[in-house]
Amino acid sequence: MGRAFVYVIVGGGVAAGYAALEFTRKGVSDGELCIISDEPVAPYERPALSKGFLLPEDPTRLPSFHTCVGANDEILTPKWYKEHGIELVLGTRVKSVDARRLTLVTSTGETITYNFLIIATGARALKLEEFGVEGSDAENVCYLRDLSDADRLATAIQSSSNGNAVVIGGGYIGMECAASLVINKINVTMVLAGAHCMARLFTPKIATFYEDYYMGKGVKFIKGTVLTSFEFDSDKKVTAVNLKDGNQLPADLVVVGIGIRPNISLFEGQLTIEKGGIKVNSQMQSSESSVYAIGDVATFPVKLYGEMRRLEHVDFARKSARHAVSAIMEPEKTGEFDYLPCFYSRFFAFSWQFYGDHVGEVVHFGEYEDGKVFGAYWVKEGHLVGCFLEGGTKEQYETISKATQLKPAVTDMEELEREGLGFTQTVVSQQVVTEVKDVPSSEIVRQTSRVVSLVTVEKPLHVWHAVTGVVVAASVTAFAFWYGRRRRRW
Repeated sequence: MGRAFVYVIVGGGVAAGYAALEFTRKGVSDGELCIISDEPVAPYERPALSKGFLLPEDPTRLPSFHTCVGANDEILTPKWYKEHGIELVLGTRVKSVDARRLTLVTSTGETITYNFLIIATGARALKLEEFGVEGSDAENVCYLRDLSDADRLATAIQSSSNGNAVVIGGGYIGMECAASLVINKINVTMVLAGAHCMARLFTPKIATFYEDYYMGKGVKFIKGTVLTSFEFDSDKKVTAVNLKDGNQLPADLVVVGIGIRPNISLFEGQLTIEKGGIKVNSQMQSSESSVYAIGDVATFPVKLYGEMRRLEHVDFARKSARHAVSAIMEPEKTGEFDYLPCFYSRFFAFSWQFYGDHVGEVVHFGEYEDGKVFGAYWVKEGHLVGCFLEGGTKEQYETISKATQLKPAVTDMEELEREGLGFTQTVVSQQVVTEVKDVPSSEIVRQTSRVVSLVTVEKPLHVWHAVTGVVVAASVTAFAFWYGRRRRRW
C-alpha cells in the first residue's frame, strides 16, 4: 500500500511551512505536495514557544502562530493546506528513506514515492543523559524544542509560582526562557558552562550589559561549571541541582537548554555529510540530485565568505526553504543562494540583530551605559565582516545588513569606534551614489525635468528657495530612479 507525490517534505517545522507557501506561489497543483511530520499539528513558528507561549497573561496559542505569520505573511492553518491541495501527514515518523529509489517508508508502514524530496527535519534538543546525567524524565525537568515541550513547561511554570527555577545553559533557549520565568514571578538561577551568556556570539562587553540587566530583575548567574546530578523527592520530582563546583541549588523547576543536534540519521550513508549537516550546493541540492535540504540540517556554501556553514536560526530556515523551492520549480530562473548570516532575539524589552561573521577584531560603539542603542563591529583583514546592533530601528537594521554584505574596508579602528553606527550609514549612502553614477545623465535630467515640471509655485519665491527646490527634486529623482532599478533587479 502506498502513494506517490511529485514533491515530499520530510519534517513539519518552520522551514516546511515556508516551503509550502512558496510551492503554492510557484504554481504547485493539487495533490502534488505532501508534508510528513511527527508532530500532530501543522507547521508553526518555533520562536513563539519561548516567548508569547509562556506569558502568564493572554499567552499565545495556535492557530495564531502557524507559519508564515513570523514573516508577516499568510497564516497557514490546516484549512489552508486543504484548500491548496497539500497533503498533511501528521503525527507520523519516517522510518526509512531510499534516496536512490526515491521512496520512503513511514511509521504506519506506508510507502511513499516522490520525484523531489526536501529534508526539513530540523534538530533535536541535546539531553542530559548524553552527558552522563540522569533525570530528564522527571516531571519538573523541561526542554523546549516543540509544542509538546512548551505545553509541559507552561504547566510546570504554573505550579512553580514564586518558587525556584534553575536554567541550565545561557544560549537562546536559556536567555529567552529565563526572561519568561521572571515575568511569571519565578526566582531564576542560570548555570553557564562558559564565562558569559550567548558565548557563541556575544563579546564579554555585550554579554555584561544583558547579564547586568537580568541581575537587576533578580536573576543569579553561576558561571564556569556544569550540572552533575539531581536530588529527588519520593515522587521522583527534582528538589535540587548539584553542580560540579560543589554548589547545590534548590529547584522547583529545571529548564535545560544545552544545544541541539541536527536530525540527519535517516540520510547518513546515503547523502554527503559535512560539519554535522547534509552538504548542499548553492541551490540547496544534496549529493543526490532529487534531494534538497533546508534549515538546521543543511550545510551550505556562504558565498560572502567562501566556505561551508551550517546555521541554526529561524531566518535561515525561512529563506533556505524559499530558495530550495524556487530551485526545484524554476531552476533556470534561480541563481545562487547568496545568504548573509543573520541572528536575532528578544530579551525582556530588548531586541537585537546580528549580521555576518563574528571573527576578527571587535570594535564596540554606542550607549552601553543607558542601553538605548549600542553595538559592535567585527573587522577581519581590514574589512567589516560582522555587525551587532541593539535597539535599532527597522531602517538601521537594514543599513547594517546592507553594509555588512558590502564588506567595506576599515582603515582606522579608532575612527570606526568614533563613527559608530554612522559608519554603516556612510557606506550604504556611498553605494547609492556609486550606483546612481551608473545611470545615464540624460535619464536623470529627463526624470528631474519631469519632477520639476510637476511643481506648481502659487506665490513668488526667493531665488534661493527655488534653486533649493530644484536640487532637492533632482536628488529625490536620482534616488528614486536608482531605487526603482534596484527593486526591478530584486
